[in-house]
Amino acid sequence: MPRLYLIRHGKPASTWGGADDDPGLDETGQAQAEAARDWLLALPPGERPERVVSSPLRRCQETAMPTARALGVTVEVDPMVGEIRTPQALAAEERPGWLRQAFQGTWGEIRGDLDYDAWRRGIVASLHRRGDTAVFSHFVAINAVVSHLTDDPRVVSFRPDHASVTVLETDGESLTLVAKGREATTGVL
Repeated sequence: MPRLYLIRHGKPASTWGGADDDPGLDETGQAQAEAARDWLLALPPGERPERVVSSPLRRCQETAMPTARALGVTVEVDPMVGEIRTPQALAAEERPGWLRQAFQGTWGEIRGDLDYDAWRRGIVASLHRRGDTAVFSHFVAINAVVSHLTDDPRVVSFRPDHASVTVLETDGESLTLVAKGREATTGVL
């Protein structure tokens, strides 16, 4: 069955809520991007990704670039695997508090101007047809997929570390979780 790899972006140069709302990677993050590439390239032929998809944000695209270069492909940018959208009524400085509150509950309890449970299902649906693909995404988006596949209503069902790789399989219509990526403590919670 085709494999799908969800890779959390490497360590960004600044955290959310900082001065830069779209930071690239710091030195550690760049090394993590290279380590993710090396892990993916070490897979046996037939399991290696053939495509590279990224969130529109710089930290994901910069994490994806070493893998794309090594595979000789371009990075396909897809907003469906992007960061969770903040409610429009919130000011930028309110985002960290809003996220912390969201992380304590379930998908159906997140307050805002979007149906976040539907957003979660949309991410999952967008991945069904992405076999043999490395997808570079975010903490929340990866949690959206894993919580859906494990039937866990919590927003945070696990804590993927920077550049960790979560492995899925797809038959084109459904996804199966093969292995969660490496977990770490995060400053988000």
